[in-house]
Amino acid sequence: MSELPDRPVPPRSLRERLEQWVQWVGPGRLVGSAVVVLSVLAGAYWLVRPPVATTESRLPMAGTSSASTSSSSSTSETATPARSMSTTTSVAAQVVVHVAGAVAHPGVYTLPQGARANDAVRAAGGFSVEANADAVNLAAIVADGQRVYVPRVGEAIVVEPAGGSSATPSAPVNLNTATADDLDVLPGVGPATAASIIAYRDQHGPFSSVEQLSQVRGIGPAKLDAIRGLVTL
Repeated sequence: MSELPDRPVPPRSLRERLEQWVQWVGPGRLVGSAVVVLSVLAGAYWLVRPPVATTESRLPMAGTSSASTSSSSSTSETATPARSMSTTTSVAAQVVVHVAGAVAHPGVYTLPQGARANDAVRAAGGFSVEANADAVNLAAIVADGQRVYVPRVGEAIVVEPAGGSSATPSAPVNLNTATADDLDVLPGVGPATAASIIAYRDQHGPFSSVEQLSQVRGIGPAKLDAIRGLVTL
């Protein structure tokens, strides 16, 4: 009976297989292969790794954002005065006056603050043909609520106070006995003019005629005409 050839006995475990493979390959080849693999891996990592951030790249860029912020700030600063100017213009002070008498279009008119009687007359269309233009102080500054009255030729002149109301006494005022309060109710006569009348009376004695009032400081022809019929001696 013939004998069968011997067959290699397979390794019993993974460890035995690994030892057998190492013996077959050889330690030198294993070390060389390991070095080659590590070199390839290191080269691949070096190629695909992200670049290291530089100091310059960390600094904020002076780009559109900063320019937009600066532009917005500049625009805001420029717009603010414009709004303030618009508000100031819209609330500019005005006065409302009543223009009456010998003018083309009597009525109530709105004028800018600081306007004068001439502006009020012009707003009402100017003097009519029968107006006594010399009886009106066109340079006087008008006040809110004032009545600017233009008398006609031959009409008695009445001087009204700045507030627009015409104050007339209930009875003629005696120039030689009147107090400052009594004189103050006369049209166009305020505290200063009343004091001047009394001072003149104390200095020169009792008035001998109404016309003597023209010698008192602050009383001109127009004012004298306005109070002539309201005073007595």
